[in-house]
Order: sequence, then C-alpha cells, then structure tokens
Amino acid sequence: MLTVKGGSRPPWVGLGAAVWVQIASGNTFTFPLYSHSLKSVLGFNQRQVTLLGVANDIGENVSLLPGLACNRFPPWLLLCVGSLASFIGYGILWLAVTQTLPNLPYLLLWFALVIASNSSAWLTTAVLVTNMRNFPVSRGKVAGILKGYGGLSAAVFTEIYSLLLHNSSSKFLLFLAVGIPIVCFSMMFLVRPCTPALDEDSTSNSHFIFIQFSSVVLGVYLLATTIFGNLLPFTGAVSYILVAVMIFLLMAPIAVPIKMTLYRKTSSNSDSSEQRFESSDSLSQGNDDKTEPLLGSTSTGNLGSSNDQDDSSEIAMLLALGEGAVKQKKRKPKRGEDFKFTEAIVKADFWLLFFVYFVGVGTGVTVLNNLAQIGIAQGEEDTTTLLSIFSFCNFVGRLGGGVVSEYFVRTRLIPRTFWLTCTQTIMLMVYLIFAFAVNGTLYPAVAFLGVCYGVQVSIMIPTVSELFGLKHFGVLSSFMSIGNPLGATLFSALLAGSIYDTEAAKQHGIDLFANGASCVGASCFKLTFFILSGVCAAGIILSVILTLRIKPVYQMLYAGGSFRLPQTSSSR
Repeated sequence: MLTVKGGSRPPWVGLGAAVWVQIASGNTFTFPLYSHSLKSVLGFNQRQVTLLGVANDIGENVSLLPGLACNRFPPWLLLCVGSLASFIGYGILWLAVTQTLPNLPYLLLWFALVIASNSSAWLTTAVLVTNMRNFPVSRGKVAGILKGYGGLSAAVFTEIYSLLLHNSSSKFLLFLAVGIPIVCFSMMFLVRPCTPALDEDSTSNSHFIFIQFSSVVLGVYLLATTIFGNLLPFTGAVSYILVAVMIFLLMAPIAVPIKMTLYRKTSSNSDSSEQRFESSDSLSQGNDDKTEPLLGSTSTGNLGSSNDQDDSSEIAMLLALGEGAVKQKKRKPKRGEDFKFTEAIVKADFWLLFFVYFVGVGTGVTVLNNLAQIGIAQGEEDTTTLLSIFSFCNFVGRLGGGVVSEYFVRTRLIPRTFWLTCTQTIMLMVYLIFAFAVNGTLYPAVAFLGVCYGVQVSIMIPTVSELFGLKHFGVLSSFMSIGNPLGATLFSALLAGSIYDTEAAKQHGIDLFANGASCVGASCFKLTFFILSGVCAAGIILSVILTLRIKPVYQMLYAGGSFRLPQTSSSR
C-alpha cells in the first residue's frame, strides 16, 4: 500500500482547510442556477434538461473510483483530480452557454456535466477520509461538520452568483471552472494526515461546538442576505462587503488552531499528550521521515497508552473492528456485526433500507433538479432565493438529523430509521402542497423539503454502519447512494420531464418535443407530485417495517445509553 507523509501539525488545521474544500465540493447543488440558461440558450426541452440533472446526480454519487484511489494515493492527488474534472467539465459547459463553441453535441454536454459533478466525489472523499483519520475518536462529529458545510455550499454559491456575478449563468460556469481548482490548490497541502487527536476532552468538545455554531451563524447569514437581497437589491459596494463577511465566517474554523497556537495548554494532560506524540514520533524516526497510509491501520497503534485503560481498549477494539484487525470465526454474521457486500445484499434489511433511502432522496432530488422550473411555473422568476432556502434547510436537516437521532437512540433506544418515517410523512404532505400550488406555500414547502432531504442523508450513513458493521462500510454506503441518481432518472428525467413537456405543448399548441417551451401554472408538475406522494406512502410503509425489524439491533448496541461492541469484537 502506498503511504503518504504525515506530520505533527495540529489536525484542526486540516479540518479548517477541509471546510473550504467541502464548500467547493457542493458545486453539484448549483444545477438550478444555470439549468434555465441551458434550456433557453441551447434550446433544450425539459426532458433534455432533466436528463442533464441526472448526469449531475450520477457524477456526484459515483464514488467507487475515488474510494479506491484514497487507499493508494495521498489526498492532495485526489484534490488535483477533482480540480481537473471541474475545470474540464464546467469549462465545456461555459463554452457551450457563451456560444464560444456553438452547436456542441448534447451527448458531449451530458458527459461534461458527469465529469464536472464527479469532482465533488473526489473532493469529498479526500477531506472526509483524511479528517476522520486525523480525529479517530471523533469521526461522527467530523463527518457531521463537513457534511453540514457541504449542505451550505449551495447558499454560498448562490451568494456569489447573485451578488458578484449578477445572476449571469455564463459567468457562474466560468467561476466554477476556475474557482474550484483555485480553492483546492490553495488547500491541498493543508489537508493531509497528521498526528491524530487521540483524546476527546472538554477542550476538543468546545472546539467542535464552536465550529458547529459558526456553521449555523453562516447559514443564517446566507439565508438572510439572500432574502433581503431580493427585497432590497444591494448596490455594488454593499455586495462586496456582504461577500467579504461571508468569507470571514468561512474562515471561522481556522480560529481553533490559531487559538491553540497562541494559548498552548500547560496542564499535565497536555504534557502527557505531547509525550505520547513524541514517543510515537521517535518510534517512526522523526516527524519528517514518518509515513502513514491514508486508510491504513490507524486505530490500535495510534491510540497508544491512555490514562483510562478501559476506555482506550474499548476505542481500540471498536476501531480495530472497523478496519478488520480483529479476526472472526468463519460463520455468517448477525445484524450489528461486520458483513461483506455479498453477505449484506441477500438480507431483507439491506434492501428495505435501500428502497426507503431511494424514496427519500430520489423524490427529493427530483424537486431540486426542477427547482427553477417549479418556481417559474408558480410565478417566481428569481429562483436564487428558493435554492438558498433549500440549501440552508438541507444543512439544518443534515446537522440536526444526526444530533436528534443520536440523542434518542441513546436515551430511548429508538432506531434511526424512525426519523426516516417521520420525514417521509412530511415529504408526502409537502408534495401535495406542491401539486395544488396554493399561493404563499412555495417557500415553506421548499424549506420543509430541504430539512427532510438533509435528514435522509444524515440518517443513512450511521444506520448502514450499525446494521452491517464498519469493515466494509465504504462499499455498502456507496451502493446505498446509488438511490440518488436512480431516483433522478426515474422520477426527474422520465417522469417530471415528460409531463412538463406535455403540459408545455398543450399551453403553446406546439409539437410535444419543441425546444425551449416553458410551462406556467400548477398543471406543469401536478401529476408528478401526485405520483411522488404515492411513492412516499410506499416508503413510509417500508420504513415502518424496517424500524420494527431492526429495533432489537439497537437494543443490543445501545443498551445502557452508550455504544456497545458486538460480541464478535471481544469474545471470538
């Protein structure tokens, strides 16, 4: 296995840099900002536009290759590949929209968008894997922070699109083609394996809380500026000031390593921690010569000797189980233990979870891909506010879904899938509201949908690891994420696009596949939303069945209010 050089720099530096990369990786959420221009400038019909939305979702969610690469190459190389994909993909789209290269084949544009959105998979994989290794005992918090900032990325891009680029799709595509590589090249050598943060004390907890609070402040600020910007258009000088404040808030996570540098701890705990680091470094013949695999065996060796031997051994056992260091007898695993992919796909729970997740994200991404057209059909010309609301509420759902499910699973032993049932019930009602297009309901409906969509994402990740173990979690979760592009294909391209074009043809009295025809009114998506409501009803039934089936697993894992290792980790 290829190894990469590590170092003794604080891992908080890498986490702060990863926030910027994670924001850049949210480029896939910006499709509604330029989809209308693709339709009007290039003369596409709605079915062709929704197929481009499918390309956007496929590129974002096909992450098998980055997952394999992160095990063999350093993170900076993954960031380089993601930057190159963004430059090539969005560059081709910019050439097409500006008519610099007119009459580019539709298939070329489709693959260009796949390449462009696939940059998100490379960037996200690089920062998530590296930072989880740098914080081996705080992986859940790190993943929540980075996924949360990823949810805010659409609002960040919308701020740039509206305030700096004045709602110009061509300028925005050029910004994506050039800006994302600039961010990645600026941060690529800060996102790297470091001496792991081995202890989760009150100080580290306060650091995590500070970063989480900063992300909430950023989200509220972005939402407020977008809404007020539509009510009271900002002048040029004010726009630059608002963007400068946004950049300042994005730099908030860097305050943690700066504070740690200026105010070094002098307590005995700090001294003992430094001694452990020095011991680790001496065994590795110095920091400069030390090498560490990006996904290598980090758990037991890095945890070292702790003041609390019981906690240390439990953590080491959990991480060793996740990495395959603990050998198990040859027998079929039980739920909660480590499953191979071939063992998991023959289980009913696996497919129940897949279809429930498919319903949640598949129907949600249909609305996201058609958000601009839905807004225009209901008389909302400026759809940037809709995207900002969806982005902020998606962030709230991602961050809040993890926190709420974690609390109730530990205090009430309620399976996480219970929250999938709740959110899909809300989504069913939201789709009915969309179908009837009642005046004044567009913005609240988008807000509720954004929260529910974010919860689907945040719940699926830990549920997979709890049901089928950590050892093959990467492959299993990657397969689950296929539900997103699959839903986009079925519900967005084949369903919503076809119905929209049919209604547009009726309104204009033109050929069904006439290019560039716009549809106005509730009828444009009414049938689509009725069908999505029915799909959600089926998803609710399946999620109830799944929750009842897996309740014993959570009673076994979380009895006593804390995570308990399956017997496979200690008794065999």
